[in-house]
Amino acid sequence: MFGVVFPNRSFPMDISAFSQIDTFHWVLDMNTFVGEAYDQIREMCIFLLNNFTLPPDKALAVYIQSPGSQFLFCGAVTLARPSAVLSLPWPEPGGQMQLMPPDSPPLSAKIGVSVQDLASLPSLDVTAEKRIERLALKVGENLFNFMQSFCGVDGSKLVVPMDILDRWFKKFQEKAKRDPEYLKGFVL
Repeated sequence: MFGVVFPNRSFPMDISAFSQIDTFHWVLDMNTFVGEAYDQIREMCIFLLNNFTLPPDKALAVYIQSPGSQFLFCGAVTLARPSAVLSLPWPEPGGQMQLMPPDSPPLSAKIGVSVQDLASLPSLDVTAEKRIERLALKVGENLFNFMQSFCGVDGSKLVVPMDILDRWFKKFQEKAKRDPEYLKGFVL
C-alpha cells in the first residue's frame, strides 16, 4: 500500500514496519526504530506503491505523536500526489507521562498513517505553510525595526512619518536587487 523512508536514517520500509490498528490505520512505534532519539528524525518521505490505487477522494494522512501528546497532522499523499517529503515538527511531550505508574512501560513517540477523506484534511503541504508563516514574520520584523528607527513617542502611541511604508519598501526592493542572497535570509 505505502512505503516510507527517513532520509539519511533508513532504507525504504514498507507497511510491514507499521502495526495495523484497523483497516484504515497504521502506527510506527519510534521506540523500536530509534529509541528516545525520535526528535532527531526531522523528516520522512512517504509514497504510494505502484500496485496500490487510492480512490481519488481519499488520502493517506501522516500524523506524529510525542510521548503523552496528541497526534499532530504533518501532511498527506494522494493519487495525484503519490509521494511527499514531510517535515516532522515533534510536539513537546505531554503531561500524561506523570500520570503513569512507575512500573509502566515508557510511552513512546509514534507516527500514524490513516486513510481519510481528502476533503476533511487541512492543506496537504504543512511545511510550505510554515515556511510562508516564518517568511511573513521575518518581513514584518524587518518593517518594525525600520519603523522603530524613525518613530517618536506621543504618550502611549508610536508616531511614524506618513511615508514610512513607501521608504521601507523602496529600501527593501533596492537591497533585494543589489544582493540576490538578501531575500534568502528571510527564509529559514
